[in-house]
Amino acid sequence: MIGYVTIGANDHARSVTFFDAIFAPLGYARTFNEGGWAGYGPGGKKEGLEFYVVTPPNNGKPATYGNGSMLALKAPSRAAVEAFHAAALANGGTDEGAPGVRGQYDPPFYGAYVRDPVGNKLCAYFKG
Repeated sequence: MIGYVTIGANDHARSVTFFDAIFAPLGYARTFNEGGWAGYGPGGKKEGLEFYVVTPPNNGKPATYGNGSMLALKAPSRAAVEAFHAAALANGGTDEGAPGVRGQYDPPFYGAYVRDPVGNKLCAYFKG
């Protein structure tokens, strides 16, 4: 149902470094980086759900995050969730919830929460 996701960035180079690092454990890789845009796709392919980072937003104002908004990304394993979290913290992100089981779900929901350099809240999770 979703075709692509776009997140604004205020420092393109910093955001690209951040997203390169957090997407790698989730199986996403950069597909392009030009004209203030960077794109990411599953396995580095421009198919499936694509993710874009743009600098600056088209209205010329600083990128900001949405209060109450969060992007949740599926991870292939618990280890990938942990690698996502560690990569985020090592690349300018902030912790919003360390990797762990959340709630009483079957199968268990194992997730980690971070904020990117702009303040966008992101989650990586594994159910299995």
